[in-house]
Amino acid sequence: MRRYLFFVNQPYSYSILRPLQDEIRRRGDEAAWFVAGCSTDPLLPDERRLVTVQEVMAFNADATFVPGDWVPYFFPGIKVEVFHGMARNKRGHSSEDESDHYRIRGWFDLYCTHARGDTAKFRELANEHGHFAVEHTGWPKLDPLLTSSPAGRRAKQDNEPPVVFYASTFSRSVTSAPALVDKIAELSRSGRWRFIVTLHPKMDADVVEQYRHLVGDNLRFVESDEDLLPILPEADIMLCDTSSIMFEFMFLDRPVVTFRTKMPGPYLIDVDRLEDVEGALLRAASYPEDLMSETRKLCDDLHSYRDGKSSARVLDAVETFLQETHGTLKRKPLNLLRKLKVRRRLQKELKRMKPGK
Repeated sequence: MRRYLFFVNQPYSYSILRPLQDEIRRRGDEAAWFVAGCSTDPLLPDERRLVTVQEVMAFNADATFVPGDWVPYFFPGIKVEVFHGMARNKRGHSSEDESDHYRIRGWFDLYCTHARGDTAKFRELANEHGHFAVEHTGWPKLDPLLTSSPAGRRAKQDNEPPVVFYASTFSRSVTSAPALVDKIAELSRSGRWRFIVTLHPKMDADVVEQYRHLVGDNLRFVESDEDLLPILPEADIMLCDTSSIMFEFMFLDRPVVTFRTKMPGPYLIDVDRLEDVEGALLRAASYPEDLMSETRKLCDDLHSYRDGKSSARVLDAVETFLQETHGTLKRKPLNLLRKLKVRRRLQKELKRMKPGK
């Protein structure tokens, strides 16, 4: 029986890793969670949590899965990067050598990539560095979206207003949340639209409170630690800025409107004036064919698979690595300073967690 560890440092990690947990359980293997730096509230009663580093060492996992850019290097087993998003950076390029997505920090043994483009880039880097392997697996997070959610227009009741899922990132240079709060309040109160709103876990607390106060018959607020994936299919349109969740929504074959995005392209409708927001939503609600065609092209570029079996491919890749690849790679760089920083970061993140969490 294999043992696997999930290293969680941000709330979004839960929805990325749970499809892997489902596949691990289906195979009769064991999974456990180690959370450092964010709430453990999303953990379910049947999910095993390891609270201390000592418990992690005793669990002795064969592999640790990480949807982020760091992991305690001294944890047992190989370290597997599954990524927190797809290869699209917030400057709007996918000349991805500029992107943080491709930075090699020396922590990971295996990178599980999502599409042909990022796979090719990571394989170039693997040949250059020699101390990690790359497998083109797809992203586990999309498995339930691709297998249980019908793509295309959502079935609606007669006279039901369109549902808009609004999501915003937290960085002050790109977030639309402060600028759009009054517009979203106006549109929801008009009765012409219904909104589902969620904000990044690092969003300014004052902005979060402004949106919470908008809750009513036509606006639902979703807390940042809630799993968004089952909620996405409830919306007809997404309104966004530069949050990568818009790419996940596009896999439902539904349109995206953005406000002053840093990732413009023909696959979305972008506006930079508040008075143009509703017109853009109206256009999106008609599902224009030129927009939807470009959306599908982008999805093909971001993620190669549509079969909902990426979690299985990830576990198969890990098994192949353990059986065949592990002993053939160079040793990782010593990185003594980085290792010291990781130990300090782990201590800081554990202290930062809520008491009892």
